[in-house]
Amino acid sequence: MVYFVGAGTGAADLITVRGMRLLEKADVIIYAGSLVNPQLLEYAKQSCEIHNSAKMTLDEVIAVIKEAEEKGNTTVRLHTGDPSIYGAVREQMDELEQLKIAYESCPGVSACFGAAASLNLEYTLPEISQSLIITRMEGRTKVPPKESIESFAAHQASMAIYLSTGMLEELSRSLIAGGYREETPAALVYKATWPEEEAYVCTVKTLPEVARAHGIKKTALVLVGDVIAHQNYKKSRLYAPDFSTEYRKAEETER
Repeated sequence: MVYFVGAGTGAADLITVRGMRLLEKADVIIYAGSLVNPQLLEYAKQSCEIHNSAKMTLDEVIAVIKEAEEKGNTTVRLHTGDPSIYGAVREQMDELEQLKIAYESCPGVSACFGAAASLNLEYTLPEISQSLIITRMEGRTKVPPKESIESFAAHQASMAIYLSTGMLEELSRSLIAGGYREETPAALVYKATWPEEEAYVCTVKTLPEVARAHGIKKTALVLVGDVIAHQNYKKSRLYAPDFSTEYRKAEETER
């Protein structure tokens, strides 16, 4: 059996309980190199065979899994964050299906949620934004034209932009060209929830300048949107005294 496990945002104790238990019982672990906190490997039993996939091709990863299956062993494929976001897991799953090898997924905490926790953010403030766009700049992996930064920026929603730290000049220009104001709040969060985390609140225009000032060139997440300032929002109706729910009746007001 193969388990695709989300390692979480970085802190070793932010893996799920299920993920931790899968690591504890694994006979083979294939982890995503420097993107995964090595402390997580301490959950592995002493006899566990551990591989760093940063040094492997897809064929080599599948070959290790196939060998483990032939021995009746359990394999954990340990991905950074949540495997469903930029995890390149579908191609692995397709290979396993061809080989008739069973697999399951165990979710993890993605970087955008770790970054939000570090900054005490709520991405969905009433009358500011009720949507979170998770996206990336185009690099070696192409992005469909309809999913350009400019087109997403037009929505003025909260955005979490992955894998784009090396292109902040272009990202800043694209965000502004798409409709964000130059002074729109932004944040640069380096290695969210890791011990070496750095987080800086700035503006869309000053993102490149802040990155240069702190020597941040990779492994950082960009957050954009007025929710970062957490001002001028409306309180949720859910807890309003004049709002009825299935569990609470609205309070009567005097006339």
